[in-house]
Amino acid sequence: MKLVIGNKAYSSWSFRPWILMTVLGIPFEEELIPLYREGSAEAIRRLSPGGKVPALIDGGLVVWESLAIIEYLADRFPGRGVWPDDIAARAHARALATEMHAGFQPLRNRCPMNVRRAPKALVLGPEVEANVARIVAAWGEARARFGAGGPFLYGAFSGADAMYAPVVSRFHCYAVPVPPEARAYMDAVMALPAWRAWTEAGQAEPWHLADSDDVV
Repeated sequence: MKLVIGNKAYSSWSFRPWILMTVLGIPFEEELIPLYREGSAEAIRRLSPGGKVPALIDGGLVVWESLAIIEYLADRFPGRGVWPDDIAARAHARALATEMHAGFQPLRNRCPMNVRRAPKALVLGPEVEANVARIVAAWGEARARFGAGGPFLYGAFSGADAMYAPVVSRFHCYAVPVPPEARAYMDAVMALPAWRAWTEAGQAEPWHLADSDDVV
């Protein structure tokens, strides 16, 4: 399988299936297409029907959109733990992942993913603060109800953690204040070797996007 991704410094949607497949040991090769450069859009459209990254190519099949890729991986590798085994935990995890896929636009706009950013706080505003409060509450509920088996939202690392990995990055890089329980979850995600590999690669990339690098 091949996973087509954008810049590791900035592409939050690419990060989601990449970290999931890496943590769960699902083999793949990656093809990185730098975003917003001459020829980038055309190169992506040749590989992804939606014209965006990520896209997963498995033989003659192409799956695009992060959450659709995660669901495909759950079907393709049923024993790898993409979703929790328990039906209630699995339903909860899918709902939480879908909420991330569809929502939190104020947070995304104000705090674009940028793994190069040294942690520094900025004024969030009421809409972003409401997003943060909801995410922290959702994390806390998942951990309290289903997280007894490990440090992640549903114990073991799953598709839900992959969907929120860019949020962990945003909270960290923009020094968003969170309670100790949320910080402990963030620390567990950030301690993953896959996290460090992605972050180090993103920091070493030669491409820069002013819209993300200049956020104050």
